[in-house]
Amino acid sequence: MTTTDSADVRARQRDAERTKRELLEVATTVFAEEGLAGARVDDIAARTSTTKRMIYYYFGGKEQLYAAVLQNAYRGIREAERTIDVADLGPADALRALAEATYDHHVQHSDFIRLVMIENIHRAEVLKKLDTLEELGQPAVDVLEDIMARGRAEGIFRDDLTPFDLHMLISSYCVFQVANQHTFGHLFQRELLEEPTASRARTMLGDLVVRWIMV
Repeated sequence: MTTTDSADVRARQRDAERTKRELLEVATTVFAEEGLAGARVDDIAARTSTTKRMIYYYFGGKEQLYAAVLQNAYRGIREAERTIDVADLGPADALRALAEATYDHHVQHSDFIRLVMIENIHRAEVLKKLDTLEELGQPAVDVLEDIMARGRAEGIFRDDLTPFDLHMLISSYCVFQVANQHTFGHLFQRELLEEPTASRARTMLGDLVVRWIMV
């Protein structure tokens, strides 16, 4: 293969990756708005610079595209957790940083919450088919496990809680803020994701998690 041929192959690969990223981004919005049953491949194609045929070429079909969107959404929160530098923080500060960063990600990615809600309505039918389940869940537990181990070694954290316990608390709090922003906000005349309510909720989460685990 000549240098020119290699350059052409790389260019096509970059175009393919760019197209797939665009499709995933648009499909995330469409599936979050319409669900798996309501979303139409024609609509997704119309919102992108590609065609329905290319969607089937890259992903195989609507359900496969939805599965890729779901996997990408979970991978996004896991990647966000991994980017938090907690090594130089004390255990309590590290736990607070992780909780608040998780809150930020959920607020900034409301489509993720909608996708999770849709998947729960369907009893996680598509999620159960993914072969990357450990990759999508385990990193969150691993980060918490490390922080909790350091806190217990210092004698400041309880030893009767698990990483799963903390992850469930953090996730449930964050999901509530986004999933119930319209109903809860309307009932109590608050904009949950606007200031000053949003910052107050963010701080409250850090306080809850840290105070719960402290000896």
